[in-house]
Amino acid sequence: MENYTYNSFTLQLEGLFVPKDSTHTVFLFICISYIFIIVANVGIAVLVFMDKNLHQPMYLLFCNLSFNDLLGNSIIIPRLLADMLKPTSERLISYYECVVQAITTHTSSTSAHTVLMIMAFDRYVAICNPLRYAAIMTNRMLLKLTVSAWGVALVLVGILLGLTLRLNRCRTMMKSLYCNNAALFMLSCEDVTVNNVYGLTFTVVLFTGSIGTMVLTYSKITVICLNSKSKSLNSKALKTCSTHLVVYLVMWISGMTVIILNRFPQYSDYRKAAAILNHIVPGSLNPIIYGMQSKEIRQFLSKWFKSKKVQPS
Repeated sequence: MENYTYNSFTLQLEGLFVPKDSTHTVFLFICISYIFIIVANVGIAVLVFMDKNLHQPMYLLFCNLSFNDLLGNSIIIPRLLADMLKPTSERLISYYECVVQAITTHTSSTSAHTVLMIMAFDRYVAICNPLRYAAIMTNRMLLKLTVSAWGVALVLVGILLGLTLRLNRCRTMMKSLYCNNAALFMLSCEDVTVNNVYGLTFTVVLFTGSIGTMVLTYSKITVICLNSKSKSLNSKALKTCSTHLVVYLVMWISGMTVIILNRFPQYSDYRKAAAILNHIVPGSLNPIIYGMQSKEIRQFLSKWFKSKKVQPS
C-alpha cells in the first residue's frame, strides 16, 4: 500500500525547469520584467495622483488595473526567482503561505476581468451619453463600481478556495510554479468533482460575462460612431476604445493560452512558461499602452521632463 503524508503543513513546489546554462538568462529576464512592472505601474499611479487633470474616472479606474498587476506579480515573481536558484527538493512552502498565494493570484486574475468590465461601462457612458457623463460617473458611482469589481472577485474566489480548503491532503508535491486552486485540490485523495464543476462554471461565467460586456458596449459605441458625423467624437472613441480593447485582448489571450495548455499535461513546461507570461506580459504592456495613448499623460511627462531640464541660474 502506498504511503501518504496526510495534511502536511509543508508543501513542495515543482517549480520551473530551466537548463543550467540558461538559468541566469531566464532569471535576469524575469527580474528585469518585474522591476519594469513595479516602476511603470507605480509611476502611472503617481502621475494620476499628482496631476489634477488626470483625476478622471478613466484614469482612476486604470489605477485599479495597475494595483492589480502589482498585487498579482508581487505575490508570485519574487518567490519564483528565489526558487529558481534552489534545487527542487528545497522549493518548500508552508500550507498557509500557499493558501494566501492562491487566494491572491486568483483574486488578481478575476479582478482583471471585472475592472476591465467597469472600464468598458465608463467608455460607453462617455461616448454614448457625453452630456450626462459627469452626472452618471460621480465619485460615488466610481466608488460603487470599484467596490463591486473587487467584491465580486473576492466572493467568487472565496467560494472557489473554500471548496478546496475543506479537503484533506494526502500529497505534498504541487505540480505547478506557484500555488493555485487546481494545484491545491490535486493534493487531495478525496473526490474533487465539486471542485472541478465549480472551477469550470467559475471560468465560463467570468469569461462569458467579460466578453459579453465588451461585445455589448462596443457594439453600441460602434453604432453611435457610424451614425455620427462628428469627427471629434469618432476620434475620441477610436483612441480611448482601442486602448481599452488592446489591454483586454492582451489579458484574454494570455489567460486563454494557460487554460488551453492546462488540458495537455504533456506540455507542462510550455504551460509553466505561459503562466509566467500571463502575469508579466499584461503587467508590462498595460502602463505602456495607456501611457502612450493618453494625451494627458504624455503632456504631463513632457512638462515634467522640461522642468527638470531647466536649471536655476
